[in-house]
Amino acid sequence: MIWFLTCVAALLGGYFIYGAFVEKVFGINEQRKTPAYTKTDGVDFVPMSTPKVYLVQLLNIAGVGPIFGPIMGALYGPAAMLWIVVGCVFAGAVHDYFSGMLSVRNDGASVPTITGRYLGNGAKHFMNIFAIVLLLLVGVVFVSAPAGMITNLINDQTSLTVSMTSMVVIIFAYYIIATIVPVDKIIGRFYPFFGALLIFMSVGLITAIGVSDEHTIMGGFEVKDMFSNLNPNDMPLWPALFITIACGAISGFHATQSPLMARCMENEKNGRFVFYGAMIGEGIIALIWCAIALSFFGSLESLQDAVANGGPGNVVYGASFGLLGVFGGIIAFLGVVILPITSGDTAFRSSRLILAEYFNMEQKTLRNRLLMALPLFVIGGILTQVDFGIIWRYFGFANQTTAVMMLWTASAYLLRHNKLHWIATVPAMFMTTVCVTFILNNAALGFGLPMNISTIAGILFTLFVTGYVIKKSKGKGETDYADEEKPEVVTKTA
Repeated sequence: MIWFLTCVAALLGGYFIYGAFVEKVFGINEQRKTPAYTKTDGVDFVPMSTPKVYLVQLLNIAGVGPIFGPIMGALYGPAAMLWIVVGCVFAGAVHDYFSGMLSVRNDGASVPTITGRYLGNGAKHFMNIFAIVLLLLVGVVFVSAPAGMITNLINDQTSLTVSMTSMVVIIFAYYIIATIVPVDKIIGRFYPFFGALLIFMSVGLITAIGVSDEHTIMGGFEVKDMFSNLNPNDMPLWPALFITIACGAISGFHATQSPLMARCMENEKNGRFVFYGAMIGEGIIALIWCAIALSFFGSLESLQDAVANGGPGNVVYGASFGLLGVFGGIIAFLGVVILPITSGDTAFRSSRLILAEYFNMEQKTLRNRLLMALPLFVIGGILTQVDFGIIWRYFGFANQTTAVMMLWTASAYLLRHNKLHWIATVPAMFMTTVCVTFILNNAALGFGLPMNISTIAGILFTLFVTGYVIKKSKGKGETDYADEEKPEVVTKTA
């Protein structure tokens, strides 16, 4: 129990200490109007209260990633929890903060536009393609996963029988509606309630296992295990762990979601709570599920069997009902199901907005929103027929590669403004090495090269990119108001 609580305390401490430091380096301006006021359109640019924006941001970014990823990562042992804490505080939350605040400073722009401004048009075109691909993969993952879990729940706990296909159709229908209606009509109105359900699920499960006579949180592990690879199959920890646990530590998907709330945030002073804080909240969710996976099944071998016989969804199902009984298990299980649904709809919404920016098509009219959205759903529907395991592997790599691009964008921004760029450059260097090593070494997705060659190549490539970004960006002396005569003054703040 002490190890879990220490990790949670470290995350909270990271928010108050390192988060405040990151905010100071960025330099907020409370007097500057945010896009919620300067570009209000009643559809995507809508001022919302800070608590509501925080809960929506948390639900947008917390899909099945901070649950499925930590469950799979738990097979490596407590080292997974160490990565969640370190990755979340120094990489993921920094990534999310800059993806949100740079959108605020650039009129609510999506991540490809932001990347293009600070890394050039080549990076912008790359990110346009990569972000759309990632969001489509996310949308498909976040259709298939909840559809499968809901189908199992109904078929196992009721006398009804439903098919996976029918649940996919129902979820897709909801996604279409949520993608095109104004952001405050569904997302802003109902997501705070879903947030309460998420909190119940997280707190209820960890409390149940904490007071259980049968289970002990992290009881079978020692301090040295935090720095060891305990995978029963002797799977290498480097670099796979840092790809497997994405959303609980650092996730490029978040860079596509943060602009949604950047368009609704009322004041720059709320950025640390909304963006950095939501990532810390997701990190706590990831810690809870990693701890449950390491504690509920008694051993890593038993956990491996549970994953093999139904995937991470089987672990969620078994733990929810095993710890909270039928009624509590249903509530907790629904809390898990809601996460991918509340991220899947915003994934398609982000795709629509990125395409609209690329084609310079306004989105105030329903016709234009449908024109951008429907082709995305057609492609997404086709992809749901592909094996879930294949989609998940490609999603993991695409996710972390997008995170790399966003971190380098943040680094270039700080360099251009003569600020302490290392807070973004160091995590960018680490994740670049991870992604390059993974794609070179992994035989299923990449080139299948030996690990030592892949790692050396990853380090060399990272050093080259670091030198290029520093040389291209350092000392430009830009200001955030380069295109303005002076910053606008807020007449009303939250």
